[in-house]
Amino acid sequence: MRKIKNLWVIAVALILFGSAIAHWVQTSGGISIKDLRFSGAGGQTLSALLYVPPGVTADNPAPGILAVHGYINSREVQSPFAIELARRGYVVLSLDQSGHGYSDGPAFSNGFGGPAALRYLRSLDIVDENNIGLEGHSMGGWTVLAAAAAMPDAYQSMVLQGSSTGSGFAAEGRPDWPRNVSVVFAQYDEFAPTMWGVAEGRQVASSEKLQTLFGVSAPVQEGRVYGSVPAGTARVLHNPSVTHPGNHISHTAVSHTLDWFALTLDGANDPGVRVQIWFFKELGTLMALIGIVLFVLAASRQLIQLPAFVSLRASVRQSAWDARERKWWGLALAGAVIPVASFYPVFSLGAAFFPANALLPQSISNQVLLWALFNGLVLSLLGIWVKGRVLSLKAMPGLNLLLAIMVVAATYMVVLAVDFLFKTDFRFWFVGLKRMNLDQFKSFLAYLPFFAVFFVLLGRSLHTGLSVGADTASRERWSNVAVLAGGFFVFLALQYASLFMTGRLLTPGEPLNTIVMIQFVPLLAIVAVISSWCWRLTGHYLLGAWINALLVTWYIVAGQATHVV
Repeated sequence: MRKIKNLWVIAVALILFGSAIAHWVQTSGGISIKDLRFSGAGGQTLSALLYVPPGVTADNPAPGILAVHGYINSREVQSPFAIELARRGYVVLSLDQSGHGYSDGPAFSNGFGGPAALRYLRSLDIVDENNIGLEGHSMGGWTVLAAAAAMPDAYQSMVLQGSSTGSGFAAEGRPDWPRNVSVVFAQYDEFAPTMWGVAEGRQVASSEKLQTLFGVSAPVQEGRVYGSVPAGTARVLHNPSVTHPGNHISHTAVSHTLDWFALTLDGANDPGVRVQIWFFKELGTLMALIGIVLFVLAASRQLIQLPAFVSLRASVRQSAWDARERKWWGLALAGAVIPVASFYPVFSLGAAFFPANALLPQSISNQVLLWALFNGLVLSLLGIWVKGRVLSLKAMPGLNLLLAIMVVAATYMVVLAVDFLFKTDFRFWFVGLKRMNLDQFKSFLAYLPFFAVFFVLLGRSLHTGLSVGADTASRERWSNVAVLAGGFFVFLALQYASLFMTGRLLTPGEPLNTIVMIQFVPLLAIVAVISSWCWRLTGHYLLGAWINALLVTWYIVAGQATHVV
């Protein structure tokens, strides 16, 4: 019982302390944050967080900034920019694009929600409508460009973070449009070929499209301000040494944004703030994310003590192998390699033949689902062909499912409480667990049966195929983490070693899917930890499979874009 109590204490402490730190940072100096819903085009409801500096009123309006995240992200990812801009006196509207976060779908509709968001920002009596800036990362850049195209006189300047004009989603840039543009494009941006037509991000200064935007016929000089701010033709290029998603957590990218709006907008009540503190918010939500995983472990061990679940407790521990031998290593290696090797091909097939539809409305989620089912089947067949000792397990699927639902329901209540009390979620960078809205919950119910099949097959392969009798709990847990997440970790290390050394990925045609793959490392590591924990508790793989199916389906549908409504 002492171990259960200690785990509870650690989990709750991390959740409360981490969330409190995150809340303190994002409200530093008296900033208030409001969770908004407002009407967009065609009856669409859009979601945003509004950051309001202290002292800003209708009688004392401040410059406004529309800040927008990229594809398959949400408004929280823009918090480094929103926090630091608000600390310097700007009212910041951090938008959920169409079909993202809590904004109605479909994704890509109505100018990504940009024109409606700019119109709403200008309607606020606390905002000086003559001093409005636009900032967007990746597809968020196309969102603010759509706003600029729809309302060319409604803003004064913009920052394109890892984004571009044109590219099939926005109007092409000219020397006189958009107004006063700062391009912050990373040296190691994975999208350099598609965004600016250059092979590497560090070559962006030589992009013909960028030169057209700047009105020059030679490479653009980084850091030099071209054109005139009063005339709206000012341009500047910055090329920080980060990756495309790295712009989100770059002090340099944030600094360039702050400097540009200080140059091009008037009226911010800058209280002399110079240091950046946003990273402590990232650390706080990371602590909370670790805490919520520990909460799942503590809740599963606590609830299994109830009389209703006493029959689930493990009495005799079984294992497929007495010790690791050649066949075990072969299975483990296959389990680590096959999911990585199949990732790009299956995702491509999913994009071509398994588009979003009325039942399963999220395109990327459909690709993940196809990959999951393929690998669940392949690894199961491999386990039939090469296997260790056959185990005799008592399944009780209904009772395991009931316990899993109770554990995840308790976890969801904690997420709701933190959202209500602190206006934060559980995340680091673009990996985040957040509450669902009603439409996302409907998608959750639709996707859940398919992911449940995968996690049952995965749990069976992992524990009846690779469990080792001589392992301690810790060694078993780390072994399973290595099998599930190790292949992705090694492959991504090679991918980004290539990017940092040569300027190009090993798979230059797969920038989006490579960034999607980054999430697989922490997610599969968490899956391995939960599965191993529940295997030790029950002597069966079903409890871990059900919990992981519920958690991962929730994580996916709450974090992806909805393409069909």
